[in-house]
Amino acid sequence: MPNTHRLSPVPSTLAVALALALISPLASADDASGTTPKDLDAVVVTASPLKGNTESVATPVDVLYGEDLDKAKAGTLGETVAKLPGVQTTYFGTGVGRPIIRGQEGPRVQVLSGGIGSMDASTVSADHAVSIEPFLADQIEVLKGPATLLFGSGAIGGAVNVVDGRLAESIPDQPLSGRAEVRGNTVNDERTGMFRLDGVNGNWVLHVDGLVRDTDDYDIPGVAILHDHEEGEEHEEAPQPNGTLPNSSVRTKAGAIGATYLGDRGYFGLAGSTYRSNYGIPAGAHVHGEEDHDHDHNGENDHEEHEEGPVRIDMVQNRLDLKAGVYNPASFLESINLRAAWNDYEHVELEGDEIGTRFTNEGYDARLEAVQKTWNGWRGAFGLQFGSTDFSAVGAEAFVPSTVTDTLGLFVLQQKDFGPWKLELGGRYDQVKLKPDDRASTDFSATNLSAAAIWRLSDGFDLRFGLDRSERAPTNEELFAGGTHVATQSIEIGDAALDTEKGVRAEIGAHWHTDRVDLKLAVYQTKFKDFIYLTDTGVEEEGYPVRLWTQDDATFTGAEAEAKIQLADTAAGAWDLRVYGDYVRAKLDGSGLRTVAFDVPHGDHTHGYEVDIAQGGYLPRIAPMRVGADLGWSLGGWRASLGAVRYSKQGDLAQNEEPSAGYTLVDAHVAYRWDRPASSWEVFLDGSNLTDEEARPHTSLLRDYAPLPGRGVAFGIRAYF
Repeated sequence: MPNTHRLSPVPSTLAVALALALISPLASADDASGTTPKDLDAVVVTASPLKGNTESVATPVDVLYGEDLDKAKAGTLGETVAKLPGVQTTYFGTGVGRPIIRGQEGPRVQVLSGGIGSMDASTVSADHAVSIEPFLADQIEVLKGPATLLFGSGAIGGAVNVVDGRLAESIPDQPLSGRAEVRGNTVNDERTGMFRLDGVNGNWVLHVDGLVRDTDDYDIPGVAILHDHEEGEEHEEAPQPNGTLPNSSVRTKAGAIGATYLGDRGYFGLAGSTYRSNYGIPAGAHVHGEEDHDHDHNGENDHEEHEEGPVRIDMVQNRLDLKAGVYNPASFLESINLRAAWNDYEHVELEGDEIGTRFTNEGYDARLEAVQKTWNGWRGAFGLQFGSTDFSAVGAEAFVPSTVTDTLGLFVLQQKDFGPWKLELGGRYDQVKLKPDDRASTDFSATNLSAAAIWRLSDGFDLRFGLDRSERAPTNEELFAGGTHVATQSIEIGDAALDTEKGVRAEIGAHWHTDRVDLKLAVYQTKFKDFIYLTDTGVEEEGYPVRLWTQDDATFTGAEAEAKIQLADTAAGAWDLRVYGDYVRAKLDGSGLRTVAFDVPHGDHTHGYEVDIAQGGYLPRIAPMRVGADLGWSLGGWRASLGAVRYSKQGDLAQNEEPSAGYTLVDAHVAYRWDRPASSWEVFLDGSNLTDEEARPHTSLLRDYAPLPGRGVAFGIRAYF
């Protein structure tokens, strides 16, 4: 493999330099003309108990809301947030997409609903969907970098918090308000309808929402399968899917009812919700290894035994959310707040009409926090978080044992202004206990410390600094996996001796705001000790590659930038330009080889192996460098935009990993909104992948079997009242 890592930071450095070169003259012109910096919208970040806005919070955060959220909403949470700088998405068909933040995914990125974990099974396997519906969100908050102080060791890479308004924060101005939307899409014959209503009765706020989405198999540009067998292997094949990806349809239903009492001395709210999704796993991804190697065993009967229908996942999650609080409970406290949720999750993997494996996850998560009154200039909060989940997997593909996970965490946050400086400090201590059914329990502790600062050099320009030490306890999959994981077409072997994963992050950023320009830049590096990852051992068992959960030191280095420029505002309309880009390199720090011994289950016995594992090289499925631009126009009730994003070829490869080709996705949006005395209405057209380009994301385990959807046009109408 060519040694290219010394050249890889150059594109990101050039991108940042180019952004500065383009924007500096504009900002200088604004300063010279004596204009004042623009007054940014105070978008409250609800994930923090101190409730700062996006500019006053020192830790890196982006918020999607309003028109930007309407334009970005997609069928999965990952796809909805994937155009934010530093954020991309996994992909396992249109029913599955989990956020990737700065190259980190899975259990390192917490997905939350109203500040409490989703408690689904999406971190266990790449084909498991997140049980949160983005179309019902009021705003989506993305915390980049460790969010462990707020949400525990599982947020070592970041967090995505969906705010849905099911438990009200304040009493609405109108006695009855809400919104509704109906939409379709040509790429998959989508039919989606949603509504939301909020009613006021005295101090009570009542809420109800619902959504139904049905799609057919989606259109693709060309053939589905890129590599369907080893080179030189000869066997009969089924006809190659062309133009449409079979078994990619999705059926989703979601809804909730909530009631919140907001009084002068406190508040109380309770909401019940359900999320149900039935989605297909595209053909070629969810196959049985024995089928691929029947010729090795002369197993004609085995081949017949494993001929099943298409694989679909039928998911159901029912959830209760509670929040309560008391204002001024003591002379030194501003409030005490409780936020909790109970969850009952199940999904069944259907192979034709037969149930293959059943996954369940039942449990609760709760956080009790006290917000202190300002003392000697310090504002802060402290509290505890506790929870328990009972995860179970039963069936032919249950590669992870049933496990009860108990967590307990204590945290404190403090912030203070020192003239032009704002300082944020925090610490958290977590205990995690995993109790699998078939072996002894395992205990971990994790200590997290964070310091962040804003240096306000002027009203419109500031520098930002962050330094974190974070720890993450291993998950049950990483510790106890021991069998065939069909979704990833491998046999996964856990390591019960794994230690806590430790990371130290340093970050420098800049925010620059004028009447015409908003600019955000950040460069960061996270050095991990005992980073946990899945390595390919080079061993095959029953036609599957054997992959081992192991750990080694690793370094993530990256940069991201976003600029929003107001180009013109004339009688012909207002024009604006958004330019953004991001880059991350993830590399193991070591060199040479180390010898590892492990056992692979084989029927009622095991096969022992001893292999050499490389201690250096790149980590797998890291998102490639990306640069995008959107040109927007608005006039009266009209708004429109045209955008493109270029994903580079990914050549920084892990051992046994193949490169992925680069591609460009072009999109366009047009909408017209008109106001009535008691309502507003909007019709819209949203075009995606307008050049019908074949796109196979490097972050997707399905890239050899399922490209992204081809050209599509979404259309519909929204109502606000």
